Amino acid sequence: MSSDAIPSEVSALKADSFGRIALMRDAHGLFVRRDLAHVPLWLRLPAWWLARREARGLQAVVGLEAVPQLLRWDGRRLDRSYMDGAAMYQRPPRGDLTYFRQARRRLQSLHRRGVAHNDLAKEANWLVLADGSPGIIDFQLAVRGNPRSRWMRLLAREDLRHLLKHKRTYCPDALTPVERRVLKRHSWVREAWFATGKPVYRFVTRRLLKWEDNEGQGPKP
Repeated sequence: MSSDAIPSEVSALKADSFGRIALMRDAHGLFVRRDLAHVPLWLRLPAWWLARREARGLQAVVGLEAVPQLLRWDGRRLDRSYMDGAAMYQRPPRGDLTYFRQARRRLQSLHRRGVAHNDLAKEANWLVLADGSPGIIDFQLAVRGNPRSRWMRLLAREDLRHLLKHKRTYCPDALTPVERRVLKRHSWVREAWFATGKPVYRFVTRRLLKWEDNEGQGPKP
């Protein structure tokens, strides 16, 4: 293999207990790599499980617009296409109703593929792309299934509710009466998560892993 074919790191994007994410460049251009090489031994299994889950989620959305495309997954490194943009909290779509209309359509495209993202409360998982349109990243918690099943419809509704929470933050006057009702209606999935999963999540991430997590929310108006 020639030296030109060996990918080189452009910049580090993120590093945590579940891997290191870096912007890379090879002969074909920029891409993003999640590398599990430096994950502690006691976290290697969950880190691998999350990366494999992301790979499978990306396989399910191949060809869709404004989501990363899976390039490679070898059990230790996951490479996906680079998307030129900034996280929602870094480039707030304040007052941009077009952004939220497009975001809803792109979310519906995911759901028609039988994929629920399952982590869209985090503003970091919504991009504002270079042209101002929305992008969706981070499929580590994505769930796949029959889009017509009751379970997947429920998860899709939760995805939508999280999108509407961001719309309420940045375009509050544009919420429709139906959207306001959706925001007020909490599913049993949410209630169960806050009663059981959320306390465990906070203990693991804040006490054991020393993360500072606020659901990725940006500054409020």
